[in-house]
Amino acid sequence: MALMRLIPDHTNYRFMWLRKVSFPISLVIAIASVVLFFSIGLNYGIDFKGGTVIELKTPGPADIAGIRSEMNQLNLGDVQVQQFGGDDEVLVRIEEQPGGELAQQAVVGKIRALFEKDNYTFRRIEVVGPRVSGELARAGLIAVGASLFAILIYIWFRFEWQFAVGAIITTANDVLVTIGLFVLLRLDFSLSSIAAVLTIIGYSLNDTVVVYDRIRENLRKYKKMDLPEVLDLSINQTLSRTVLTSVTTLLALLSLYIFGGEVIQSFTLAMIFGVLIGTYSSIFLAAPLLILLKLRSDGSGGTEKEGTAKAKPAKTGSA
Repeated sequence: MALMRLIPDHTNYRFMWLRKVSFPISLVIAIASVVLFFSIGLNYGIDFKGGTVIELKTPGPADIAGIRSEMNQLNLGDVQVQQFGGDDEVLVRIEEQPGGELAQQAVVGKIRALFEKDNYTFRRIEVVGPRVSGELARAGLIAVGASLFAILIYIWFRFEWQFAVGAIITTANDVLVTIGLFVLLRLDFSLSSIAAVLTIIGYSLNDTVVVYDRIRENLRKYKKMDLPEVLDLSINQTLSRTVLTSVTTLLALLSLYIFGGEVIQSFTLAMIFGVLIGTYSSIFLAAPLLILLKLRSDGSGGTEKEGTAKAKPAKTGSA
């Protein structure tokens, strides 16, 4: 069991003094993500800008350059050809064609005629028209917005308004930074990316609520302890659980990223980054924000609730 403990028992690190570093860094990264989003923009996939995705299986090792050359002869505009999975698996992405749904279907017919004569196998064909892609984009934005609003209402009723605002700021930071990752690495942003963002919201919120719940308990238990000391104590008490949960989740995601194939790599990479940033924010942002929001103004030091032992102050060393 000792080998399974990534964090020693009864840690006593001081996290709150690090808010002077974590707040500016997080703010700069969040602003940079917003600037990247509006200046460069997301690399929207077929789901959001319309077009055709075709997965081919070639008789032998795929000649990517040859396939791309043949596709260019069809004059279909922006065409992306990439290998995925095995040596004989190819993914073709074609931009939306003018003329609506019928034009997209005509593209599929041309490609079938081009490759079926060479015994290529069509394993998957997806056609998304402009009207459908617009509806998907709106639905994705509504899903993210509704989830954030539901989080605000839930935590407001369960805790206090400071906890609700802190959770929303923390979660919004995680979403913004993840979007910045998509823009910076030019990852394909599709419906699966929306699913990744929503999953990150749930994961980050789960970590944050665990910490907040312990903070609420300790605020009742140590009524006259300084708020930063209560926050440090609460984070240390949940630190082992937070880190162990993140590590086990990352192990599963790394396996998916390495062995899951190229189709889900954007999804798993976003999830890996989301777990890391969610763990960071639940420790270095969620709790310190309560100080900024003046959760309790009477914490000027002193004794605890009657019948409880005085908690030791956190050590001076950093985490």
